[in-house]
Amino acid sequence: MSLSPASGVAPLKILYGAGLSAQDSSQYRAWALARLGHDVVEFNFYPYESGNWLVRKVVHRVVAGPGVERFNRDILAMAERERPDVFWADKLLWLQPETLGKLRAMGIATVSYMIDNPFGTRKDPGWRLYMKDIPYFDLHVVQRDSNIADYMGRGARDVIKIQTAFEPTIHFPPPAGWSDKDRDRGVSFIGTSYDERPAFLTLLWRECGFPVVISGDAQWKKRLEPDALAALYTGGELYLDGYREGVWRSKINLSFITHANKDEFVHKSFEIAGCGGFLLAERSEGHLARFVEDEEAVFFTGFEECAEKIGRYLPDEAARARIAAAGCARAARDGYHNDAQVGKIVERVRGILTAMG
Repeated sequence: MSLSPASGVAPLKILYGAGLSAQDSSQYRAWALARLGHDVVEFNFYPYESGNWLVRKVVHRVVAGPGVERFNRDILAMAERERPDVFWADKLLWLQPETLGKLRAMGIATVSYMIDNPFGTRKDPGWRLYMKDIPYFDLHVVQRDSNIADYMGRGARDVIKIQTAFEPTIHFPPPAGWSDKDRDRGVSFIGTSYDERPAFLTLLWRECGFPVVISGDAQWKKRLEPDALAALYTGGELYLDGYREGVWRSKINLSFITHANKDEFVHKSFEIAGCGGFLLAERSEGHLARFVEDEEAVFFTGFEECAEKIGRYLPDEAARARIAAAGCARAARDGYHNDAQVGKIVERVRGILTAMG
């Protein structure tokens, strides 16, 4: 997999707005743009959030206030200074429609990359301004087929579907010779407690006796029963090297679809494959289209099949190793990494810039 910039094509100057930290996938996409040879000017959303949790909660719901106004002013001021070709908004919910209009009047193409689903069933707050923004962006990048019609119905100018991806500088296979002697996590889940995951994982442990290990945010403390919390939860989220090593140390890595988001696939599946981990994922059309079942990944539908697959593969290190290696090779070969996926977006943006003159 080549991470070198494309030759013979002029790089773009990109003003990249997002919540940026080494723990965010938005940061990984900015890194990918830079690896592809583009001039990336970062604009970090996080300093605009209040230090008071109650104020943050209120602003998130109403999407208004002094912080929102300052945020929009500062984006325009930076655009005036930097004169980028592109403004890339990675899940920015505070943008005002007039800000996007002014950016376009400056000859700047505007892109919205949205990993979540504003049309899903979770009914999260915070989408008020974003829904008004939809007709003002030149390009929307979405993760689901259903979102294409959703966005076009709201007046979107252009929509492209791109899959989530792994970050090759973080998600890579373990050293040669890694085996079960190095794995102290049996049936492992690293992530959030959405949907019915707490009850599902508890049943795998309580009813089936599987060695389940959970790593994730503090919501697990509220959603797991006390005995399951004590037995299964490791006490925190895993990021960066810790996340990769958590996958390496797991005999089976579980990956669930977030049904409330109407997901077709999840970035965790590609990260697990990129890390060379054995992937046991919830069956979906999106997963089936990207991995050969039982050769490059193993899939399940419902609790009974998941338990059956765990029972089959947990004691079979050779089968797990073979499938994990094939899944890792597929992820690299077919471009399930940020460089390939971000590159597809840039190609579409170049066409928009040409049309803008």
